[in-house]
Amino acid sequence: MIALWRRVLMVCALLVASTAWSADSDYLMGTGDVVHITVYGQPDLTTDARVGENGTITFPLIGVVKMAGITPSQGETEIAQRLSKGRFIVKPFVTLNVVQYRSQHISVLGRVNRPGEYSLEKISRVTDALALAGGIVTDGADTVTLVRTRDGKTTYHQIDVIALFQPGGETLNERVQDGDIVNVARQPVFYIYGEVQRPGAFRLEQNMTVVQALSLGGGLTQRGTQRGIKILRVDGKGSVKEMGAQLGDPVKKDDVIYVKESLF
Repeated sequence: MIALWRRVLMVCALLVASTAWSADSDYLMGTGDVVHITVYGQPDLTTDARVGENGTITFPLIGVVKMAGITPSQGETEIAQRLSKGRFIVKPFVTLNVVQYRSQHISVLGRVNRPGEYSLEKISRVTDALALAGGIVTDGADTVTLVRTRDGKTTYHQIDVIALFQPGGETLNERVQDGDIVNVARQPVFYIYGEVQRPGAFRLEQNMTVVQALSLGGGLTQRGTQRGIKILRVDGKGSVKEMGAQLGDPVKKDDVIYVKESLF
């Protein structure tokens, strides 16, 4: 029940964050973007233009200006410099805003409510993508993977969703780009059996300890003992190791916790 409520609250937070974190001065303009350009004191130069297939627009007095691959602020600087260099205007003050973003396609896959491909019509971040997909389902992981392929090279970036909503988390909320994949894996689990009330598989929470794992298993039976608790853990080579466990020891992915029967 606690995990379910946490998921509900996370979805609400994602919907809020999708609006609060949408602005991005680092946005790189591209084909299909529509820009609105003004020059202070020069209403005749006000221009609305769509970036063409060649990545350019046409601006009064100076002609063709490349917009693709640069930020709006860089576009402002380019137009101002050319107006000044051509001696059309002394110290021009140029404002450029993207009023319509080109359609970008991303995929949100895995343990979300509505996996699939989505079209983005504005600057969007990881939280926007998760919100579009209805948020993370109950058994989804707290860490999502942002998969990006550029120039034939694929990168995988792990993002802690819980950390996104903690102080400073906005810096982790990466902007998604055309072709990106946001994947939410199933939350890791651990297993507990032996002398516990509810043996079985359970969701592995961050920084979980053995005593917390035992509580999820309903605690010990009357025959169970805290002495001699064992953990079966797969090492990096795929071999299973058995080790003694203390109540404060961390639990890891796919651990099997065994509670022995008391001999007395």
